[in-house]
Amino acid sequence: MTNLLDQFAVAVDRHPDRTAIVEGSGREVTFRDVQIRAQQMARKWRRKGIGRGDRVLLAMPVNADLYASLAALWSLGATVVLPEPTMGLAGLRHAARTTRPKAFCASGYFALLRFVVPELLRLRLLLPGTARGDLSVAPVQDGDTALISFTSGTTGQAKAIPRSHAFLMAQHDAIAPLLDSDAVERDLVAFPVFTLINLAAGRTTVLPNWRMSNLDRLSSEQFAGWISKQQVTRLLIPPSLCEKLAQRKDTGRLHTVFTGGGPVFPDLIERLLANSGLDVVCVYGSTEAEPIAHLDAREITEVDQLEMAAGKGLLVGHPVSQIKLRIQDDEVQVAGDHVNDGYLDLAHSKENKIKDGTTIWHRTGDAGRLDDQGRLWLWGRLGSDVTTPTGQTFPFAIEVAVRQWPSVTNSALMSVDGSPTLCIEGDADQLSNWNSLAQEFGVANVTHVKKMPMDKRHRSKVDRKKLTHLLGY
Repeated sequence: MTNLLDQFAVAVDRHPDRTAIVEGSGREVTFRDVQIRAQQMARKWRRKGIGRGDRVLLAMPVNADLYASLAALWSLGATVVLPEPTMGLAGLRHAARTTRPKAFCASGYFALLRFVVPELLRLRLLLPGTARGDLSVAPVQDGDTALISFTSGTTGQAKAIPRSHAFLMAQHDAIAPLLDSDAVERDLVAFPVFTLINLAAGRTTVLPNWRMSNLDRLSSEQFAGWISKQQVTRLLIPPSLCEKLAQRKDTGRLHTVFTGGGPVFPDLIERLLANSGLDVVCVYGSTEAEPIAHLDAREITEVDQLEMAAGKGLLVGHPVSQIKLRIQDDEVQVAGDHVNDGYLDLAHSKENKIKDGTTIWHRTGDAGRLDDQGRLWLWGRLGSDVTTPTGQTFPFAIEVAVRQWPSVTNSALMSVDGSPTLCIEGDADQLSNWNSLAQEFGVANVTHVKKMPMDKRHRSKVDRKKLTHLLGY
């Protein structure tokens, strides 16, 4: 099996002078530039004693050096540890304690953290730079661990997920068909994994010129301006950025939006489709399995729309061909070469993995169903269901419908003090109307929320824990 490093080398040979990465500053870096930078850093870090099997904790701004550093460390046989960014310093400390790395690779202000984070003091510091001499490295092995990353930890402790080079290549093979294009595309990418795929494919990636942790501060004007200035043709972004995009018409050469990282509701899709005829592809996946399913928005039928409005759930499309998918006790479970088969902590594997002969099934924690066309419909998270007079109901069954009510911008169905409560963000003058509509779903309690708390990673999922506190519980 080939690997991402081999694929990247092929891309460099084919398109050495093509722009590989456009940084947030606007600086354009070619494929050859990224390769040379990676080789320079690999020489330097080899002299620092980094070799096969060494774990290196990486903290850098999202720029070309970040991806060159990944290539450099992989070429040395090292394992890169990526902390969960939404956890801040706590995530960095958690990653250091959990993985016990040999070195800390950083640049800019991140390098200063070594002197204020106790867990980093004992580690060798790797800074970007150059060194002369030959670079003799052993070939990458498929089974070598390439990455250790972390879940967001929104439902508990962040879990460390090891990924081999074979896993990353399988993930590439699952994602590549979705992104394949005969045209020369310029992709604005908000998900790092897609930048890796583009580097391997010889495709240009435009990085955000804003911090993903500050999406609330990003204006639709700034977002559209960056798209236009960089002549972006496709977007790979979370639904929260799609909301900003839907406010704009001046999107230049943009023709396609790939979106995921949170539920993509039909009302948002309709607004995007109305925006200059954009094509919209919804991608469903998780940290442990990306992608799981995808949906071309133009394939959503009128019957599908009616079923979503009637409380049947959220349609996310057909499972990708490289994955096995089954529904067990309402839970979506998946298996395949690009599905993580275990965690660094074996206790986490015991909780989230099911071994069935030679197959290891991952428990996504999402509830859903498959329709007679083999398409996946999601209902929400297991354990989030509430009891109504009509029986047990999962959130998406109602939230998808509620988003299509007058003047609703967001919603969340929760059990509050033992009673099903529908929290709605939108025009409070519509509260009486919402109460009447909610009766049809057996929900008697409707509460207006001025601003719905959202997840830190993509601002695309309701943070139900924060919402519970907001309601006084």
